[in-house]
Amino acid sequence: MSFKFEKLEVYQLALDYIDTIYGLASQLPKSEEYNLTSQITRAATSVALNIAEGSTGQSDAEQNRFLGMAVRSVLETVACLHIIRRRKFITDVAVLDNVEENARILASKLHAFRNAIKPNRQLRESGVSYDTEEI
Repeated sequence: MSFKFEKLEVYQLALDYIDTIYGLASQLPKSEEYNLTSQITRAATSVALNIAEGSTGQSDAEQNRFLGMAVRSVLETVACLHIIRRRKFITDVAVLDNVEENARILASKLHAFRNAIKPNRQLRESGVSYDTEEI
């Protein structure tokens, strides 16, 4: 059984973005392991987690709230990229430009998804109930 969020293009883009951010983070200096490296990877991971959490049995308003948190997490990674540039932790401008472009695309898709949620339209898994007693 797959979950609805697994089929969403924006979720798949978020997973790709996580891979990109982890690759970038691996190039940061060891001195940033507990600061910038941790921050940027947690923020990127948060994007996918919020998409998943917001897709399950929530009202449109609640799903919209989780998608908003996903957008804010993308923006957090962009702020981290600005710090990386400014501190010259990674000097390959093309790599940083590519990551920022991926962030723009992901943020744009998240905004479009939020805008697609209509007040009386449900974007949830139909007929799926989560039995927590078996977990």
